Amino acid sequence: MRGEEPEGWPGVIHREGRTLMRVSERPDSERSGPVSRRSGGVFLNPAMSGSRTRSVLLLDYAMESGMLGDGAVYALDGLSAGGLRARRWLNELPVENARRLDVTISDLDSDALSWAMGSHLEFPPMHGEGELSSSVGDLRKLVLSHGRHWVDIDPFGSPLPFLDSAIQSLARSGVIEVSATDTAALTGSSRGAMLRRYGARVRTDGLAHDSALRVMLASLASNAARHDRCIEPLLSIWDSHHLRVSARVRKSREGANAVEDNLGWRVHSPTYEEVVASIESGLHPNYSLSSLPMTCLLPLSHPVERRDARISGPLWIGGIGDRGAMSSMTEEKAVRLCAPEFVGGDLAEWTERDFEMERRRIVRSVRNIEDEATVIDSAHHILVDDLSSWLGIGSPPSPASMVGLLKEMGHNASLAHYGKPSFRTNANWDDIVEVALGLQPPI
Repeated sequence: MRGEEPEGWPGVIHREGRTLMRVSERPDSERSGPVSRRSGGVFLNPAMSGSRTRSVLLLDYAMESGMLGDGAVYALDGLSAGGLRARRWLNELPVENARRLDVTISDLDSDALSWAMGSHLEFPPMHGEGELSSSVGDLRKLVLSHGRHWVDIDPFGSPLPFLDSAIQSLARSGVIEVSATDTAALTGSSRGAMLRRYGARVRTDGLAHDSALRVMLASLASNAARHDRCIEPLLSIWDSHHLRVSARVRKSREGANAVEDNLGWRVHSPTYEEVVASIESGLHPNYSLSSLPMTCLLPLSHPVERRDARISGPLWIGGIGDRGAMSSMTEEKAVRLCAPEFVGGDLAEWTERDFEMERRRIVRSVRNIEDEATVIDSAHHILVDDLSSWLGIGSPPSPASMVGLLKEMGHNASLAHYGKPSFRTNANWDDIVEVALGLQPPI
């Protein structure tokens, strides 16, 4: 590499997806923690590999769909550490899209960027297209130095300090991807931190991570509205130790004025009156009201007692993903773009089994997302463990069986890409109860 070598160089060669990089020590792909900088290496969290794979696929969709125009795409991988996400964009996108990319990686750690650029020089994109540069410094200043079509924010903890400047830097139509690892705050476990940072409350139940994603989207939408912009969620994922939301951001004063139309409350164990209000607001499918659902959504204008333990919010009550973007994330496409092919004499010293395990990780990172696209804007996200308790039935019903039978009844339904066994559906509550009781009669 050119210039002074960073401490610990050259370390060992590691692969993620189709992309090679140098790290100080070979990471354990199954652990959630990072490779420590204290060893003179570069930060790398193997648990984020699925997030990076989905980022490649989402960027490909955004470029193919025309969302980012038809010219050069200026992208920023902020807080990039070893720059692996950006390097995977350049290396794993199809050549016709990679050549449009002009990517900047940014970090406060100059050594980390030296590792990134050293890896880029040694293992350039296979097709030789796209541009990569690095910048040391505070992301909040750097991001405003140049207009961007794509901004990725992946911090330690909360992304809130970086949102304002990142949104201001976006083109009239751009995409922002935001990770958050302050899950104790976002899921309501740390109530004080949640109120201070996000001005919201979240009930600590099985849907806490779904509510947390909606709180993050509400924060993003409110921030965008202050700059006469609106958001359109593309993908929202709880994965391992972190939450991640991706959204298109458009310049639209009209959309900014309507921000509150997509904000509201999630109510656990709603009253009859609350369910009626949810139905009248178009947030819940109409049904007989012979029994009450586990949860419902309510618009921001509906009066609630915010200290009520049943209430989560304010949060995003619209769809948390885009059908087109999510349906493009097929297992076949993930393998085609991102999965490495086995070769003898591999530089990373991987065995054929290592290649197969990487392929499985890539497939797992998008499992159910394509099918979930059809119901991502539906009112019901149902955890089967909660459903069995609510209905007083024996073992939780199989989520796959619930999905299959609801589809037979003519409803849309899909398994959810979520950390707990669950499904999404546009079915009314009567039909959900009927199917569940048919699978698991009351005790």
